[in-house]
Order: sequence, then structure tokens, then C-alpha cells
Amino acid sequence: MSKALILLAVTTFVGAGCDKNPNKPKDTGAVNAADQAQVANTPTDSTPLNGVDISKLDADQQKTFYKLVSSLNSPCGKPEPLRKSFTSDQSCRRAPFAVKYVTMLLEDAQSEDDVRKLYDQKYKPAPDAKPAKFDLTKEAHIGPEDAPIKLVEFYDYGCPHCEEFKPVFEKVLDDEKGKVVAYFMHFTLGGFEQSHGAAQAAVAAQAQGKWKEMHDVLFEHRTEHSREQLEGYAKQIGLDMAKFDKDYDAAGPRVDAQHNQGEANGVKSTPTLFLNERKYEGPYVPKYMELWIDEEMAVNR
Repeated sequence: MSKALILLAVTTFVGAGCDKNPNKPKDTGAVNAADQAQVANTPTDSTPLNGVDISKLDADQQKTFYKLVSSLNSPCGKPEPLRKSFTSDQSCRRAPFAVKYVTMLLEDAQSEDDVRKLYDQKYKPAPDAKPAKFDLTKEAHIGPEDAPIKLVEFYDYGCPHCEEFKPVFEKVLDDEKGKVVAYFMHFTLGGFEQSHGAAQAAVAAQAQGKWKEMHDVLFEHRTEHSREQLEGYAKQIGLDMAKFDKDYDAAGPRVDAQHNQGEANGVKSTPTLFLNERKYEGPYVPKYMELWIDEEMAVNR
């Protein structure tokens, strides 16, 4: 993928999604004045970091890189900058990944302010943040249930961003096969009037072991989810129609229960992804998602 396409993907999937309240004010992501002043008064150490390749960055980006690693906080919650965690704190297993994250974002032409925002979202969670908790015992999933990394996606079959994210997520699951299990949870937003019925069709198909087949066809026909069309898809993938109709009619409460689980854990838009009980707040691009996965594998091994 070219740098231009990667930048487009990063821009598209950072903070983008189908939302229950499309008119909500947007966070500009700017660093506040106090932080700006503190950074401006901090001398920049431009000593190269061992094993870190920044050759893809131009001269200005390299200056920004050294400014960032000297001023960003430790990814391990310690009172030290990222540079110190990387160079002299072997107990901070997140530091190499944090440096790589900064490097990748700059390579993709993200601004200094945006890198700071994304870094803080990843390594500086809100003080009152709690681990997300889900009941996934009956939910559709891909991958072994005992995988070390658990991913949970909340989505809406009518959401165009979810449709765009589908191949992205599938690439991640293929690249990280054996490391991850992904669970799929419905979060119908209300803005797409046929989405609830589509979610019921997916639940009904799961009862016959063909959730993935229905999942694929529902996104392939994202705007075509009438009851008649859903029954056509059920026939297309070879479902027992009497059982499908019965399970479809009974699926509404389960779809609502999944939505309620999302709301209880702060989901407001789709797609929303959780990684090991924490909301994923990086770019919805495979290389970034896989970096987060590899980091969790390294930290928790």
C-alpha cells in the first residue's frame, strides 16, 4: 500500500465511524497550551536510538521524532520520558513498541499533535477507565477460544464504515491466526432501519452453523435487508427455512442484549473494537492493529 493510501486509511479510521449522534462536536486532538509550553522548554536529545530505523523520515520528521521520544511519557506509567524507558528500563516491555508506534505514525505523515493524541489514547488511559467485561459464551467468533488475545467487535450491518472495516479486520485475523480470537457483537444504531432485522438473520444463521456465510452476504448487500431479502439470503446459503424463520423471530432480545453490553462498556459508534478488555483507539489499519496485538503478546507472555 502506498504512503498516500495508508495516510487516507489512517485518516479515515482514526475516530471515524457510524454514530448514534452524528452532530456531536469533534475533538480537534490539539495539544493544550500547557503541554505546548512544557514541550517547547524541554531540550531535545537527538542521540539515535539503538535499533530504531528512522531513515524513512525526512529531516523535519526526524526532528519531530526526537522531540516526541524526549517528551512523551513512559508507556509503563513511570515518571520518565519514553526515551529513558526505551534506553535504560528493561522492565518496560512496552517501550520498544511505543517507539515503533511513534515512528510508524510519522512515516504515515501524521502531525505532531495527532501523534501525541494517539499515543496518549494508547498509553495514558483515563484515570477512571475500567476493563471492559462481556458475556461471550454464545456469540459468534473466529479463532480458538483459548487464544491469548481476545478481540471484540461491535458493528452494524447498515454502517458503511463497518463494511469498509470488514476486509481490514479479516486481514488482521488471517495474519495473526492462532494468536487471536475475534467475537462479533451487534450494535444497531437506529439510523439504519433494517439493521436490526439483519442482525436477527445473522443470529438465526448462527443457530445452523452458518453465521459467517450470512455475515458475508449481509455486508455484500449492505443496503438490502428487508425480510424478503433476508429470507432470500437464507435460502442462498442453504438454511432450513422453517428453522430460520423461527430463530429469526426469536432473535430480537439477543440482538438487544448485545447492544446493551456495548452501551455498558462505552460503545457509541461502529465499528468499535476491544482488545483484551480495553477499547482499541489506534488507526483501524492492519499494521497498527497487529502492532497492538504483538505488544500485548510480548507484555503478557
